[in-house]
Amino acid sequence: MTQGRVHGKVALITGSGSGIGRAAAILLARHGATVVVTDLDGSAAENVASEIGQYGGIATSSPLDVTQEPEWQRVVEAVLSAHQRLDVLVNNAGVSLAKPTDTMTLAEWRRVISVNMDGVFLGTKQAILAMKKGGGGSIVNVASVSGIKPAGGASAYCASKAAVRMFSMTAAIECADAKTGIRVNLVSPGGVKTPMWEKMPFFQDLIAQHGGVQQAFGAMEGKVPSQQFFVPEEVAETILYLTSDESSHLTGIEIVLDRGHTA
Repeated sequence: MTQGRVHGKVALITGSGSGIGRAAAILLARHGATVVVTDLDGSAAENVASEIGQYGGIATSSPLDVTQEPEWQRVVEAVLSAHQRLDVLVNNAGVSLAKPTDTMTLAEWRRVISVNMDGVFLGTKQAILAMKKGGGGSIVNVASVSGIKPAGGASAYCASKAAVRMFSMTAAIECADAKTGIRVNLVSPGGVKTPMWEKMPFFQDLIAQHGGVQQAFGAMEGKVPSQQFFVPEEVAETILYLTSDESSHLTGIEIVLDRGHTA
């Protein structure tokens, strides 16, 4: 699009090789942003950037391990070198783990915390440093309703997302108090149909029992109707709003997408 809700903005999105990140990258590009697609899987990121380019959008890609500060510095420096500014960061990259606390290893716990918490901290830090030079920007961190309402068998994931919520609100206050022009907000969705589920052993069992991925999602929705799954594009619409100037009056807020589950 020659004009759009984020026309002319430079946006970096993590974990955008699939799922919510991919949907957000495509949507922001359709609304005029120059998008930097990043993912631990560099090939997946490259594929999404190519997809955006096929309909005339502007996108580049880069592999990024969000747990490594030098990686963040490399990617953000490349963005500033190419575009002279960074207007939007979407911290979307995340991992989950479905395992009871008493059977979880310390290594498994640390992996979830490293990606979901350290990755958000490092990205937010580097974005603030870059956005200060450009006079402001919008950071959107993707948390989860699991950071609001606990889910048995997911203590590491719940703890990490709860921490992301409080960290984001604190960072928002810091940026506002310092008059940086930087906004930090949260999107906290319920269940979303993404490839992340397919890596979990219990979901793999559901796929085998019910004959497919969509059937497995349906079986889970049948148990808790109020937790009907979202599709990534629905979450991306909220991310678009929070990264656009339409939400310029908002910082430190959380938009919960859960069909009333946590009400």
